[in-house]
Formats: sequence, C-alpha cells, structure tokens
Amino acid sequence: MTDTLYREVQHINPGPGAAMRLTAPIPAVFLATFLALFPLLPSDASIPQRDHAGLIRERLANANRFRDHVMVVAHRAGWKENGQVVRAENSKAAIDHATAIGVEMVELDVRRSRDGVLVVMHDETLERTTTCRGKVADLTLAALKACRLIVEGTGIVTDEAVPTLADMLIHARGHILVNIDNKLEPEDLAEIVETARGLDMADGILIKTAIWNDERLDRARAVIDTIGPDIAFMPILADDAVRDAAFVDRVAQTFSPQAAEMIHWRRSAAEPLTEAGGPLFSPRARAVAVRGNFHLWINTYLITDRPEGMVAGGRGDGLAFAQGQPEAVYGFWVERGATIIQTDEPAALIGWLDRQGYRRHYGGGDS
Repeated sequence: MTDTLYREVQHINPGPGAAMRLTAPIPAVFLATFLALFPLLPSDASIPQRDHAGLIRERLANANRFRDHVMVVAHRAGWKENGQVVRAENSKAAIDHATAIGVEMVELDVRRSRDGVLVVMHDETLERTTTCRGKVADLTLAALKACRLIVEGTGIVTDEAVPTLADMLIHARGHILVNIDNKLEPEDLAEIVETARGLDMADGILIKTAIWNDERLDRARAVIDTIGPDIAFMPILADDAVRDAAFVDRVAQTFSPQAAEMIHWRRSAAEPLTEAGGPLFSPRARAVAVRGNFHLWINTYLITDRPEGMVAGGRGDGLAFAQGQPEAVYGFWVERGATIIQTDEPAALIGWLDRQGYRRHYGGGDS
C-alpha cells in the first residue's frame, strides 16, 4: 500500500464476598477519619484500584482473555450520529460523549503547526472543520488557537479552538484510550510518544503505522526500537499488498502488537460485498492473531466520496444502519475474528453489540 493510500485511511471488579463485617459500633470520629484516609479502599485489598482507562488497557493487552467482548473506537473522536455530523470532530466534546456512552478508544489525527507544535486536525487544511482557512502547517500555534472548531455542514461554531495533542491527551487521561492517527512521518511517532510520557499518558495511547513490505517493516522496527517497548503499538496491514498470513505472523513476532488494523479494500461501488473477509481475516490470519494474543481491528466508517465500506470490503456503517443490515456488517466481522471496530456510529454500534451479547460490561458502575 502506498503512502498516499495510507493517508486516506489513516477490568477486575472486586468480588462481593470480601465485604468487611462490623460486629460493634465504630465511633463516628474514627469512621470519618478512616474514610478520609482510605476513600478508595477496595473490598479486596489485594486487587489494585485503577481508573477506567486502566480497565480498558487490560482488555487491549489481553486479547485472548477478552475475545467475547468487542471494543469500539470512535472515528475522529465521535462526530456523527445516524449518518449526520452532530459535533465537531477531534474535539473535547466528542471525547466527552464517547466516554459517556462507553467507547473504549477515540481516534485523534495529529499534524504539526508552522512552529513545530503537535496539533489535532484531520485535514491538511482548515476550512472544512474550523473558522479559518489555509494549511495547518502554514500557521503558528498562536494563529491556530484563534481558529474555532465548527460542526461541519451545520454552521455551528463551537467555543473550542484547534487543540494541541497535549490538550487532548490531558482531557482524555484516565477516562478513555487514544488511538493516534499520525498524519506525519513514522519517525514523528517518537515526539508523539514523548508528549504522552510527559503527561503521564504513555499507557493511554495506541500508536500505529502502515507496514506492507520488508522495507516498511524495517523502518517501523527502527522507530519502535527508538521509542521503547512500553508503548502499545499496532501495525496497519492492507490486503492490496499484504495477502500472506506468513507476513502477518512475521510482523506480529517483530512487534508483539496488542492489535492489528486490517484494511480490506473495496475499490469501487461496482465490486460485490466481500464474502469471506479477505486474506487478513482468513482462518490462517486469525490463528496468527490467537497465537500472538492480539486483536483484529476493522474500520467500518465511511470515507467521503468513496464507495461504502471502502476499507471493510463494502461492509460498513452505511450498510449497517442506513440500510438496516447490522448483522451483515458487524456480525460478519465479529464472526471472522474482529474484536475491535472503529466506526462513525459508536452509540448505535455499542447498542447493537450489547443486544447480541458481544459486550462484557466493565462493572463498578462503568458501562
């Protein structure tokens, strides 16, 4: 897959049996002091307390333990409902909504300002999603901060400015994981990771890059060797170039990834819907995923002005909801081993998955 094509697509709940039994009244002063000192003491002290993002990380890192649960990723942080844009993409409001409905991960697109600051913006230019015009790379951070995010196609101007990556990581920290869609070069992942580390968010991000041949594999290896093994990494594999499960296995052995984003191309609307899922969802590829303990990830979102389900063999969000065939989309991919789905319809997808028994609740009041 070429760089041009790549840029297009770019829990443990404490048991109930551990409750403390009180056989005598406790003085109010002592009880108040105890609760003030230990407000988060679990019912089983051997089980560490973790924030909600920590519970999600556990499922991401242990695919084989959680193959009965399909994780949901909100594309562009979750900007659409029922096919309509309802909030600014790549916004804090989108992160808040995704967190509230139980999404595991939001996707954020990363670019760089003229003065070298990492900012969050999908397009190379500003006019579709902000009140400004021109290229992101041509404006300083100060200039970008004067640009307000808009809800595309509605005329609604929000009070959010173009955010830095640091802004968004701080907003997401502890609540939800962040899938970094790097619009720069693979080598820029090092600075993205250092930004996350500086914010105590190293365990809150998932980085990725496309790998389609040996040269690209070597380049990705050099980048990840520089970054270190403490960051969750995901290769992107597309079946226009990767058609052999042996190459998937080699990539998995090189990186021990927590997930692999699989692209199943549908080049035109004239092509029939995929009947088997392509080589990246073949029985051999699924066996590699089980052996490597990593998730298979499919994207069902719509790419503007491209065939429905372009990166999912035609089986995308439009077919699922606009045409009322969710089983033909999500059921199809789950049956072929997908345990992470990135979508423009996270609320509807979570509802459907829940009704089908494909979601395991986190417990402790979390969805």
